[in-house]
Amino acid sequence: MKAKPKATRKRTSQKRAKAFTGVQALLLFPSGEDHKATLDLMRRFSAAVRYAYNRLLQGWSREALKRENGPLRIFFGLNTRYADDAVMKAQAILDSARERGENPRKVVFGGRKLFETLRRRHLSGKPLKELKREWKEKRQGLLYSRGDKTKGGNLNLRLEAEDGALWLRVNLGNGSYAWALVKTGHPNLNALLQRAYASLPYNVELSLKEGKVHATFTWEEEPAPLVATKENGVLGIDVNSDPYHLALAVVGPDGNLKRHLTLSLEPVDRAPNKGAKELLLWKIAHEVVSLALEHGVAIATERLRYLRKSRRGDGSGRAFRRKQHRFAYASLLRKVHSLAGKRGVQVVEVNPQDTSTIGMLKYAPQLSLSKDVAAAYVIGRRALGFKEKLPKGYGKLLRDERFRDHVQGFYASRVQELRAKRSAEPNPYLRRRLSQELERAKRHLSLLSSLQGSPGSQEGSTDGRNSPGVNPWRVLRVGLFLPLLGREVPRDLSPLKPILFGGSWEGWRGGLGPHPGGGPECANVRST
Repeated sequence: MKAKPKATRKRTSQKRAKAFTGVQALLLFPSGEDHKATLDLMRRFSAAVRYAYNRLLQGWSREALKRENGPLRIFFGLNTRYADDAVMKAQAILDSARERGENPRKVVFGGRKLFETLRRRHLSGKPLKELKREWKEKRQGLLYSRGDKTKGGNLNLRLEAEDGALWLRVNLGNGSYAWALVKTGHPNLNALLQRAYASLPYNVELSLKEGKVHATFTWEEEPAPLVATKENGVLGIDVNSDPYHLALAVVGPDGNLKRHLTLSLEPVDRAPNKGAKELLLWKIAHEVVSLALEHGVAIATERLRYLRKSRRGDGSGRAFRRKQHRFAYASLLRKVHSLAGKRGVQVVEVNPQDTSTIGMLKYAPQLSLSKDVAAAYVIGRRALGFKEKLPKGYGKLLRDERFRDHVQGFYASRVQELRAKRSAEPNPYLRRRLSQELERAKRHLSLLSSLQGSPGSQEGSTDGRNSPGVNPWRVLRVGLFLPLLGREVPRDLSPLKPILFGGSWEGWRGGLGPHPGGGPECANVRST
């Protein structure tokens, strides 16, 4: 059965981002003096980045920091171009912190995890020595130079080919240079050599690891001409940690589901090392892009900037933390986006709000889909500009006072039960988890209490007598899943079909009791 969308579509233009290509290499210094001079330059550049970061927080301008008689040149002995690159690096770190919602004043150069470990002072001997070395390298082991076509590729860190060998010439900023042999077998090496021979720009970043200097060469490439666009439909993608797989849904331009499938990510989890994991992720990215090309459609993904990582002691549980920390969502999406740009596949990013909830409530029971494929379908429809209208059956259910009273009574009982369990729990970690569940139950009760009158519109906020901002999809999730289906994230969503089409909950209404799997004693399964 096909979905028949009763929705409007909106066309949006998308600016295509340039794709970055890179090469990693190890630098070998024939001269000990050149190696020593390069490390000193990296130390001064790293200090300049930290100094520039603090000045940017104080409101200094980029021009004031990089000028001829500016502090970066005087205090750190950098030439004007190095000084400008240091300011650019500092600005990138500042922008990243703000995008992630972090306090920029609490950024720790070298890594907060290393800093906290050192501050505990619980190590000694060789482990402490290794930790201090790693901390020092992260704090002092950075040098960066942007490429410039007018300067023959890169002014400060320039590639030179001589007698069949590739060398990096490091401008030390005092009229002298250090030389290092570039050692790499990277598959993009020929492309890098072509840029160096043609005097095209390339960026170079040096980093220090275990006493060795590594180089990363990157450059921008114009994306390939588009051959697969959303005019033909989209391939919606949803990544899930349990079960660990990729859900894909091909959505036609009319909003109907044309095809769906899943790709397991379990081999990624079992990969013996990081290199093997990266190869598997690239293989999956190729499969995704090839599927989009096969159907001639764009790729649609959620716009997720970062994933929440739980910590020990926050009550989330060891098994749940393990699932989160193995999650390769951001890495996989970056690979899909990069490969799509190179092969001419349009990429559309959408707001992730409520995609899983709408998929589970609407399309999983309606089209007999898994919750993950249903979420991918919603992502695809959203990328095409469709807005999800609340089914009439759900609207009828939300106007049913007996249903609202029943669900409110369920959560009121749950709040009392969790309070009693928390008071009797001696384990502080379990008590913290119970506190979190209690707060969640209180929020759900408050959300249900705010719902009065009609269920609202497809925009997600209610109208009529309802309080502004009440989201009917979230109310339905709170009211249906745990109280009636017995789980916060049910696997079987087929019992919702009679409610979806008719607003009937006769199976539970008789004694106003929970579904056989529900009730206050049910397991609290976390959302993935």
